[in-house]
Amino acid sequence: MNGLLLLNKSLGHSSNRAMQQIKRLFGIKKIGHTGSLDPLASGMLPLCIGEATKFAQYLLDAEKTYVVSGLLGVQTTTGDVEGDVVAEASVPALSFEELNQILNAFRGEISQVPPMYSALKHQGQPLYRYALQGLEIERNARTVQILSLELLSFENSIFTIRVECSKGTYMRTLVEDVGKMIGCGAHVVKLHRLSTFGFQAEEMISFEDLEALSETERLQHIRPMDVMVKDFPRLFLPADESLRLVQGQTLRFDASGPQIYRVYNANQQFFGLAEFVPGKGLIAKRLCVLDV
Repeated sequence: MNGLLLLNKSLGHSSNRAMQQIKRLFGIKKIGHTGSLDPLASGMLPLCIGEATKFAQYLLDAEKTYVVSGLLGVQTTTGDVEGDVVAEASVPALSFEELNQILNAFRGEISQVPPMYSALKHQGQPLYRYALQGLEIERNARTVQILSLELLSFENSIFTIRVECSKGTYMRTLVEDVGKMIGCGAHVVKLHRLSTFGFQAEEMISFEDLEALSETERLQHIRPMDVMVKDFPRLFLPADESLRLVQGQTLRFDASGPQIYRVYNANQQFFGLAEFVPGKGLIAKRLCVLDV
């Protein structure tokens, strides 16, 4: 079985646990996710099945949309409700409009320091392991893009925003930085990933809903692998050229410039990506194990 499943991960489950549930439900041997969600978070978790794991990077690099709620006046060790409270402060009187003006500083290109409680590596170890030992590792700030930021509500010191952002953007850091700018601190109390890579919220399905379906109905929710590389143009090859590409040979080909293609065999099966290199021809970039 090969393809992509858009899982609506429930609260309280780690991404790995959610992935293992799907693995058992479908009887899958090979599966991977394209960007984890904390147990605190819910929402879209794309799962790559079988040969689709070879194209996971294209979803990891995708823009994402979240709805996140932050509580002003309380800071925690982890930047969310799972951490211990480390500081509390009174929240200044702010109107919806005033808070929205403050949020202007977080629209567009911004700089973020990744949180200690993250999977980023330092000397081969994820940062959260150092954090659990009470260690603070110096991290460099990174530039990320906040493509859109909409204030949805603000009541009882809790603000909810809808954020469309580039890869590598941390919602916990964003909420904490808003709290710092206001001068009272803040932490995440709710986080939901609405979409990624152009897939919309209504396209995902929960484990509970999948479990209630028949096997045939479940399989209808597995999307073909080529949706993961949909931004590349399609190229249909005859059987002999498909075989030569799989065997590692370079095909004679001409194009106006360097280009990656989704390649399909004579049976119109997607079997991977090929790249046109000027002066050389068409070469295999990332291929699936399929009969061609």
